Amino acid sequence: MKNKIYPVDEFTVKESWRIFRIMAEFIEGFETLAKIPPAVSIFGSTRACPDDKNYKTAEQIARMLVKEGFSIITGAGPGVMEAANKGATEGGGVSVGLNIELPQEQEPNKYVKTLLNFRYFFVRKVMFVKYSQAFVIMPGGFGTLDEFFESITLIQTDKIRPFPIIMVDSSYWQGLIDWIKHNTLAKGMISPEDINIFSLVDTPEEAVSIIKKTCLK
Repeated sequence: MKNKIYPVDEFTVKESWRIFRIMAEFIEGFETLAKIPPAVSIFGSTRACPDDKNYKTAEQIARMLVKEGFSIITGAGPGVMEAANKGATEGGGVSVGLNIELPQEQEPNKYVKTLLNFRYFFVRKVMFVKYSQAFVIMPGGFGTLDEFFESITLIQTDKIRPFPIIMVDSSYWQGLIDWIKHNTLAKGMISPEDINIFSLVDTPEEAVSIIKKTCLK
């Protein structure tokens, strides 16, 4: 289906009014998330099933974090996001979902207790970064990689304060880290200290320990 072509003046008006929708999403996000306890965002694949190791790991990490007083924020969808929201809710903590409106509509999972809906990815990303004390990066696809690389870029360029970026499951992530070291670092595309922006762990206990040491001072 071809995109509709607007007359120039109509297009300009429509684009200008879009600013107010963007502002409304920022305002609603700021007002809602400012009221929650310090949070950790958990990212990962939508395709993880309840009997999947990554699903169970995400659920356990969330349960452990809410016991330490953290809120849990996810993208509100299925898979790893559902697992994290489940762990937070069943653990008695604050369970937040930042849902994105997509052409193939994503239904928020049933364990989200505080829900925000976003039309714009960039507004949603601001919320993740602004209201998170740490990012937990479970195995996932392009969306997970996007959140990972954007967060480490913002820290590398001093656009945000450093906070823990924790990749979980070395069997999944080690190949990417080796590529970064043997290509990006070896060819001088990044500095040696940039490798220290993120951590790699294999257990929920390791992930939670890093967050506690860094964020509960």
